[in-house]
Amino acid sequence: MNRHLLSAADLSRDDALLVLDTAEEMAQVADRPIKKLPTLRGRTVVNLFFEDSTRTRTSFELAAKRLSADVINFSAKGSSVSKGESLKDTALTLEAMGADAVVVRHWASGAPHRLAHWIRGSVLNAGDGTHEHPTQALLDAFTMRQRLGRLEGLNVGIVGDVLHSRVARSNVLLLHTLGADVTVVAPPTLLPVGVDAWPCAVSFDLDGVLPKCDVVMMLRVQRERMHGGFFPTTREYSRRYGLDARRLAMLPDDAIVMHPGPMNRGVEIAAEVADGVRSTIVEQVANGVSVRMAVLYLLLGGDLSAGSEDVA
Repeated sequence: MNRHLLSAADLSRDDALLVLDTAEEMAQVADRPIKKLPTLRGRTVVNLFFEDSTRTRTSFELAAKRLSADVINFSAKGSSVSKGESLKDTALTLEAMGADAVVVRHWASGAPHRLAHWIRGSVLNAGDGTHEHPTQALLDAFTMRQRLGRLEGLNVGIVGDVLHSRVARSNVLLLHTLGADVTVVAPPTLLPVGVDAWPCAVSFDLDGVLPKCDVVMMLRVQRERMHGGFFPTTREYSRRYGLDARRLAMLPDDAIVMHPGPMNRGVEIAAEVADGVRSTIVEQVANGVSVRMAVLYLLLGGDLSAGSEDVA
């Protein structure tokens, strides 16, 4: 694997499968009385978050601690960043502290790529603007494989606010690499410029896509990023692009429902669907820890054979 994980496009098929296979082994740690491995003892992992994110930050923190790394949580609020310190100065400070890995979430697309030029440690992109979120795509792929037994040849529908979703872009890239067929479904106003160049199909008709889906992934409507009229009303959006019990019945019998969270219940997904047996939403959160353990381990720790000895 590369020294950094900045984009799902950084991963070859072999790299991605190595992460997923390693995550399978890391998941076994959660079943132990003592949920720790000594693999990253003496290493320092910094969580550098310029945007709020309870789920992702906590997941990375737990993953690093389960590998026995020292963890520093660095929030932009209340730090020197809020006093005007630049990203580069922050990076140089972390470099001086000897950070072995920096997990960064930033409101600006491309910020992790800049950071990777300034520090010697590994940089992991935990979400940059509306660009990418590669570990979310990995945990989603891990969950699909766990539930359905394969990734090759799966039909995956990614539905909703694709324009503002870093999850959608990373999933399209990774699932294409792993042999799945992806269709993004959204109103025209919520599709990004250049989506035609993505390795996926594009549709505006959710009802037409659902009967062919093995997986349907609903995206959160990101109102905080919207400055204008992207759809007439929330009710109208939900009527056209929300997943309710009627639409759930259109899916094949063994199809699963995913959501990266946090959810707008009653908007992109109905409560009874989110809480139903075909939903993997809670599993995705749990699998996030195993996948992020695998990524940290492979970037900082060693190869899969060493991992097998540690986990056995």
